[in-house]
Amino acid sequence: MAFNHLPAGAHDALGPLSRTPVTHSVPMANTHGPGRPTAHADTRPTPGTVLDRLAAGPSRAARITHTEHLPPRAGRHAVWPDRIRSDVVAAIAAAGIDHPWAHQAEAAEHALDGTSVVVATGTASGKSLAYLAPVLSALADGAQAPNGRGATALYLSPTKALAADQRRAVRELAAPLGNAIRPAVYDGDTPVEEREWVRQYANYVLTNPDMLHRGILPGHPRWSSFLKALRYVVIDECHTYRGVFGSHVAQVLRRLRRLCARYGSEPVFLLASATASDPAAAASRLTGLAVTEVVDDASPRGEVVFALWEPPLTDLKGEKGAPVRRTATAETADLLTDLVVQGVRTVAFVRSRRGAELISVIAQERLAAVDRSLPGRVAAYRGGYLPEERRALERALHSGELLGLAATTALELGVDVSGLDAVLITGYPGTRASLWQQAGRAGRSGQGALAILVARDDPLDTYLVHHPEALFRRPVEATVLDPDNPYVLAPHLCAAAAELPLTDADLTLFGPTAGELLPQLEAAKLLRRRATAWHWTRRERAADLTDIRGGGGRPVQIVEAATGRLLGTVDESASHTAVHDGAVHLHQGRTYLVKHLDLEDSVALVEEASPPFSTTARDTTSISVLETEHEIPWGPARLCFGSVEVTNQVVSYLRRRLLSGEVLGEAKLDLPPRTLRTRAVWWTVTEDQLDEARITPEILGGALHAAEHASIGLLPLFATCDRWDIGGVSVPLHPDTLLPTVFVYDGHPGGAGFAERAFHTARAWLTATRDAIAACECAAGCPSCIQSPKCGNGNDPLHKRGAIRLLTRLLAQAPPP
Repeated sequence: MAFNHLPAGAHDALGPLSRTPVTHSVPMANTHGPGRPTAHADTRPTPGTVLDRLAAGPSRAARITHTEHLPPRAGRHAVWPDRIRSDVVAAIAAAGIDHPWAHQAEAAEHALDGTSVVVATGTASGKSLAYLAPVLSALADGAQAPNGRGATALYLSPTKALAADQRRAVRELAAPLGNAIRPAVYDGDTPVEEREWVRQYANYVLTNPDMLHRGILPGHPRWSSFLKALRYVVIDECHTYRGVFGSHVAQVLRRLRRLCARYGSEPVFLLASATASDPAAAASRLTGLAVTEVVDDASPRGEVVFALWEPPLTDLKGEKGAPVRRTATAETADLLTDLVVQGVRTVAFVRSRRGAELISVIAQERLAAVDRSLPGRVAAYRGGYLPEERRALERALHSGELLGLAATTALELGVDVSGLDAVLITGYPGTRASLWQQAGRAGRSGQGALAILVARDDPLDTYLVHHPEALFRRPVEATVLDPDNPYVLAPHLCAAAAELPLTDADLTLFGPTAGELLPQLEAAKLLRRRATAWHWTRRERAADLTDIRGGGGRPVQIVEAATGRLLGTVDESASHTAVHDGAVHLHQGRTYLVKHLDLEDSVALVEEASPPFSTTARDTTSISVLETEHEIPWGPARLCFGSVEVTNQVVSYLRRRLLSGEVLGEAKLDLPPRTLRTRAVWWTVTEDQLDEARITPEILGGALHAAEHASIGLLPLFATCDRWDIGGVSVPLHPDTLLPTVFVYDGHPGGAGFAERAFHTARAWLTATRDAIAACECAAGCPSCIQSPKCGNGNDPLHKRGAIRLLTRLLAQAPPP
């Protein structure tokens, strides 16, 4: 199959700047950047050989459920548009690129035409250069303006680290242009004495959506000359702006466009994304503009061997006596050890900081038994390290001094680490886009690459390792966001009114629900209408009404009890599950136990500890239907979507052994219930359907409950969410539907778009759910199929065979896709 139709990675810093095209169609094996070692390229073992060594022995071989071979691909060159300045082209050539890849030239052409464009191509495909060429050309033109300011550009990234990396890369690339390009980072870490210089003199400002929301837009009069000259807005890693966070960022961008219009500018938006499903539509929803997509990846790549790996069942027993698999963490530590012994440069990705540290420690201990020189060649890489520490690790990995690195997703975005041979992915990272980003860290210098997905004991992971077509034969997920969510929109209307009074002409920009919200905001005494405009009436800053990354409410402060030191904060909406009494809390590689959660003062007191367990909160939930917006008959069954009110209470938490996942105990909690108005998808079945599926009253609750758990676990395959972003309820007789009903709802006020996506993909989603349950080798249900780690009912009742029969009956009369 052709790799250019597969999802690959996202941002590659300036990776392609280190690749020198030498002919018009070049196999990747012949493409090396300046200073890159090529002499040993042929001495490295092939990815297939490395995998064969890992799978040696009958017990190991049985763990590989599928192997995908992706052949190498030659690159296709083009020429830069003649409107790119010659000195910019020369600077790019000096960095090692004589000719761009075809998709880079195409994106630059759109940018020069004044057309907003999203580049959605693979890892190391040169998305950065695609937008930097036209941006640098415009800035260099502007540098010749009489006042020396000329055109400006704004760069937005989801993280501070990525913005800092980009500034370094831009400085290196633009060095031959002298003072024409003046890049500067403007974020919460920028010293006060530097901020005025950035506002007055920088022409390429690198920041993040948070600083744009809280700092730049509210203080727009001080940015007037910059905004007046704003030519381009670059949005890097735009696929990360999804769910509630993405919805907030969409409204921040609309506020930016409104202020630009006030100062007489209309910037072109240039977006870079991981390969995505319909990237133009997602980028348009994010920016509110028509966006053209560039998706034909013309960059070369080497052979990729991608294996799916399922850890074996152990003799341990979980809840209700269910079998427990060996943890993905322990399995990855073994594989990393074996790869380092082979001399294979490897990154092992893991979702948590604790997991990254754990994998590196286990690997170091096992390597010490093989060769005392090897433990020092393995390390951990995660958020919380100082920039100089991260740079040292990146250099050591690139040079070969380090052979193995256990990393969080801090290494996934924007870091160009070339020379890797293999990537281990500890559990499905949540989206196919992220999976291919991580896999794309290997093989970035042109050599072949090995990628292994190690499944966790989880319904989605189990489904994927037994249904490889879900990874290798499907496009990536649609980016889900809902800018019209009133809980998101309302505070941004207030912020916009504080920046400039809102007029009726502005409402189109903010979406169809804006006009309906204004009277409510006036009734709440947040806005007041005077003459023809709405004004912010309060003394406090309107931008402080919302945290664009949070779920609303007063953040809970996490404080070290012994010293009074503030470690960080957690959203109020997540505090009951994240920092309840007895919870294990991780902060910058250190482990803490929560001694007390004070809800009245919004403080969680913690003390440092090293418990041999993790904690998982459990809750109980009830749900009522407020409004049914859409309803589709599935024979006598009904599939519905609408607004609901959820009442939730965290009632206990489990302690699980770190390596085995074994349940060590459960502790009760006394926390108040909370209500949430959100959006949900739900389906009902009739008595006749239950009879046809042989579902008796005795097993009905367990069948519905099992189907609910598995469907929550599988939804991330169809919407860009995590199972922790969504919740569910199953009821044998719901008072609003008067039928057996299963609900799946968004865990954010007003909804995040996940349930709506589930409604529109329900047939495929529920088919995958049924197949995942049926494929699991357990007899009566386990964490790999129908058990949920956050079930407030202790995973009781559950009925695996009943869930399969129930879903089969439901899907038999589903309308065709």
